[in-house]
Amino acid sequence: MSVIDNYKLIIEKINQQSNKKITLVAVSKNFSLSHIKPLLDYGHKHYGENKVQEAHSKWSDCILSNNDIKLHMVGNIQSNKIETAVKIFSYIHSLDNEKAAYKFASNQKKFNKELNYFIQVNIGNEAQKSGIKISLVNEFVKFCQAELKLNVLGLMCIPPFNSPSEPFFRKLKELNEISNLKNLSMGMSSDYELAIKHGANYVRIGSSLFGKRF
Repeated sequence: MSVIDNYKLIIEKINQQSNKKITLVAVSKNFSLSHIKPLLDYGHKHYGENKVQEAHSKWSDCILSNNDIKLHMVGNIQSNKIETAVKIFSYIHSLDNEKAAYKFASNQKKFNKELNYFIQVNIGNEAQKSGIKISLVNEFVKFCQAELKLNVLGLMCIPPFNSPSEPFFRKLKELNEISNLKNLSMGMSSDYELAIKHGANYVRIGSSLFGKRF
């Protein structure tokens, strides 16, 4: 199947799960722009990358020529890459610490640009995974909103590998409601339909759309 065939199938499945607006973030990391181009030509606007330098080299010219393209950072960002990230990304799905939050706020002022943020939560309490601790979520959301004036849309999580996703999606939705947030970034190729059932309105889909990465 072509990328466009995959896209149409995914949109159909999304629409079967919800009549609300769901933003499909097409995770294009490790794929060349030529591989992504059919989807660009088809009119899709939201794309996800996990490395700042790759995104900058791949997308800078495209963004300059098309302001409708919205890039989503779906990976961890090193502190020294935040300035570049603010220039090219519209959404950050991986904010999880005060140092990064301060630096994002500073660079937003520098470039007179407001980004949209999801707070990444370490929903499975995994030592090797990024994300803020569950117990600190509400406090960190308030800090980002009240002190730094960041536009926090909602929470994001990646459930533990080889574990059922549903209880983690349910927990993230509870945390989101406690913090009075309206958006949820959760669900990837293997579980986006389940994520939508539990309130996700941003889903991050790569391999089901573009194929396997090499």
